[in-house]
Amino acid sequence: MATISDINKGTILRYEGSIYEIIEFLHVKPGKGQAFVRTKMKDLENGATISKNFKKGDNFDIVTLEEKEVQFLYKDKGEFHFMDLETYEQYPIGEKILGESSLYLKENMRCGLRISEGKILGITIPNFVNLKITSTEPGVRGNTAQGGSKPAVLETGLKVKVPLFLKEGEEIVIDTRTGEYIERKS
Repeated sequence: MATISDINKGTILRYEGSIYEIIEFLHVKPGKGQAFVRTKMKDLENGATISKNFKKGDNFDIVTLEEKEVQFLYKDKGEFHFMDLETYEQYPIGEKILGESSLYLKENMRCGLRISEGKILGITIPNFVNLKITSTEPGVRGNTAQGGSKPAVLETGLKVKVPLFLKEGEEIVIDTRTGEYIERKS
């Protein structure tokens, strides 16, 4: 059994029969009363997010995840298909389980498949991915009222702000943790 002192961002725990990942946490010490931990948790089985406060004395189970290296093959009818690189077994995963991670997936990309007790709970993707710009407005010289950036749609459907000098067809690097443009790929 684990206690509130074991809670950190990224902790996987079993709570009320479901498996959750801690997305955000904050230790709160009010002027009166008992200290508690305010959390935001993502249900890894269905993708729902909940907020929950834990106080001293609350117990829960820490869940260990197995991670396999897989390769993203293709998307078909709302399911993303991955292949285990050792056994060549294929895993179809619904978009609901993947969440925002699906916006960074390119064919043949290597990822980590997160499994607990035989259930697929999601994937881990690289911190940086290279994606092509499929549509963006032409940059107008001197138009810096919006900080020198413009919206762009990438090959996976992801929408990001990019500098004015970038054009359609160029490849850029995106930080998957923040969803922001990092640099142009040379």
